[in-house]
Amino acid sequence: MVSYAFPARLQIPPQRDERAYRRKLFQPMMDLALNFLGVGNARALSLGSSAAVLEMAGAPELLIDCGPATLDAFTATYRRLPPALFITHAHLDHIGGLEGLYYKLATGPATAPVKLYVPVPLLPTLQRRLADYPNLLAEGGSNFWDVFQLVPVSESFWHRQLQFSVFPVRHHQHLSAFGLALEGLFLFSGDTRPIPEILNRYAARGEWIFHDCALRSNPSHTGLEDLRREYKPEQLVRMVLYHYESPEAGTELAAQGLRIARSGERFALEQRPRRMAPVVQDGHDETAAAAPSSLPDAVGW
Repeated sequence: MVSYAFPARLQIPPQRDERAYRRKLFQPMMDLALNFLGVGNARALSLGSSAAVLEMAGAPELLIDCGPATLDAFTATYRRLPPALFITHAHLDHIGGLEGLYYKLATGPATAPVKLYVPVPLLPTLQRRLADYPNLLAEGGSNFWDVFQLVPVSESFWHRQLQFSVFPVRHHQHLSAFGLALEGLFLFSGDTRPIPEILNRYAARGEWIFHDCALRSNPSHTGLEDLRREYKPEQLVRMVLYHYESPEAGTELAAQGLRIARSGERFALEQRPRRMAPVVQDGHDETAAAAPSSLPDAVGW
């Protein structure tokens, strides 16, 4: 469920409806969307590095992953640097942009450190891949971690009065990759093989499911046949697929009646996912969607 931090002295008037009062109080925080900056795998450069931004009332609050193309996409979209990041795993197509972010922060105008939420098992790899590089600045005097507020996380963390859940997924090696959920609103799988047990735990109340998928599976990633075999139809209806291998692969996934994310596409999280169905128009496969419905009970009250 979504958790909010209430002011210590907040008293809810007994004569008011508690749910309505809390909704009015936290309406700005409920205006949440997930904006995809890129949707491709490591070889699909034209689709951009897979990364997404959690927005609150249109403002960027949390960047999920930072691949080689992510920082440019972020600054082009928001005209600023990200205020906070969550890292799902340490493959370079998901962390390659952190070096560029370090240099912008270390050599630019003085600013507050950027929050960097990192699952604890990833810290040694991040240290070796990024922070151990000798003398990051030629003139010396700067460490990689100086410009970040590192927040190691295990099962959950708080950001902007929201409590996020963190869980291991099945990618490459045990405990080398993690997903993120804001229970009641969305689950972001990160790179993974199918994880039905995780969805049953963290996305069982109508949440959006943003899931790694390509046309063909491999030992580190989910494929189309995996989805059909491992997940329930009700879960497939709520899925948005990303990290696919080419624009053509995305077109084929959509032709199968599955929803795909596209670079620059925003998903309003307070709306229920819409059922998709394949439609043929002018010889091209498109997708049709029913009108969205609100998700009034997804915020945990």
